[in-house]
Amino acid sequence: MIKVRVIGGGLAGCEACYQLLKRGYNVELFEMRPKVSSPAHRTGNLAELVCSNSLKSELDSTASGTLKGELNELDCLLLRLADKARVPAGSALAVDREIFSKEVENELQKFDNLTIIREEYTKIDSSIPTIIASGPLTSDNLSIEISKFIGDNDLHFYDAVAPIIDGNSIDKDVAFFASRYNELDTDYLNIGMNKEQYEAFYNELINAETVVLKSFENKEIFEGCMPIEIMAKRGSDSIRFGPLKPIGIRNPKNDERYYAVVQLRKENTSASMYNMVGFQTNLTFKEQKRVFSMLPSLENAEFLRYGVMHRNTFINSPKVLNSNLQLLKDNNIFFAGQMTGVEGYVESIMTGMFAALSMDKYLHNDKLELPSENTITGSLLRYVSRENSNFQPMNANFGILPELKDKEKDKKLRKKHYYNRAISDIIKFKDYLYK
Repeated sequence: MIKVRVIGGGLAGCEACYQLLKRGYNVELFEMRPKVSSPAHRTGNLAELVCSNSLKSELDSTASGTLKGELNELDCLLLRLADKARVPAGSALAVDREIFSKEVENELQKFDNLTIIREEYTKIDSSIPTIIASGPLTSDNLSIEISKFIGDNDLHFYDAVAPIIDGNSIDKDVAFFASRYNELDTDYLNIGMNKEQYEAFYNELINAETVVLKSFENKEIFEGCMPIEIMAKRGSDSIRFGPLKPIGIRNPKNDERYYAVVQLRKENTSASMYNMVGFQTNLTFKEQKRVFSMLPSLENAEFLRYGVMHRNTFINSPKVLNSNLQLLKDNNIFFAGQMTGVEGYVESIMTGMFAALSMDKYLHNDKLELPSENTITGSLLRYVSRENSNFQPMNANFGILPELKDKEKDKKLRKKHYYNRAISDIIKFKDYLYK
């Protein structure tokens, strides 16, 4: 029986263990808790949920529901156990945290080929096939080891990311394409504001509700990147001469100049997603939707990802991993979970599953063929491994999927078509996986 290791007993690590255990591997699971804790964890339980007890929507009209549908087709242990531990939460899958952790631990310990080692893992041994799934709060000692192993510049310790908007939800009759000093350059989509519009937006921005950061996050995050609302509180012109500066930008449609300009940058080649340049923020998601929708052309904006600022250890995956979550410089090492640059509980579970599937294929001298880009799974795995000079973590959203062949104007029907296409393709992948 081949021995493999999984580092980290969180969601990704536990799902990886299950996929390897049921394929007959002798699995050593390293979990440092309760001997060594993190600033956010409270117990030593496996699969402890720390930020929320919700695994988001189950509706097939949502990207999170589509991802769940894909993983359920592939025998995802943690989603099956989440269903057993669920608590009422409308269309969302929410769980009793204690019951969920207990179910996960009990299910894994049914396997005789599992050994749980309650110690901090600090030295990577690449002679043993290993999945590193140590999470966004990886210990300092292991972070130093990973940094040495992959390169000092390829490990990041916090997220400071701006919102991403569905390109189809932006009113392009109001917004206009132009780059600074070059209206013929279409790299940026611009939102111009007059003085009255800017002042109304500014007042809402500086008074909006923010997320309360944990004590261990404040210093690190604010030194690394200034949230737009904090910058704005320094004075009404602070962001107008910063990320919203109007200098050199005019509207080629009418030659108009503006008091302030928000720039949106294409997030992908198909221009289905746009990033709000300079809008890293600590506003609550609800407030981001309310305040940023005040901007001209964003009244009906659909936010594919909200801005976040929090402690998050993640690697520069496009530079150091292949699409199978395998380290380019050492094929015996795989990464999974938020460490790879995905955001969210279910997204982390997915990477744990696929790191294990990839390892299994690798140990049988084969390579895993990914699900198609029509699936949330396939697109996320490609996102974290495709060349990207401005790589930031990403969650499940329909914006990362290829456009539908037949464009559907009705939003609900369009999302349903995305879901049906994804499930059809994940079933094809399942047939390949188990043939």
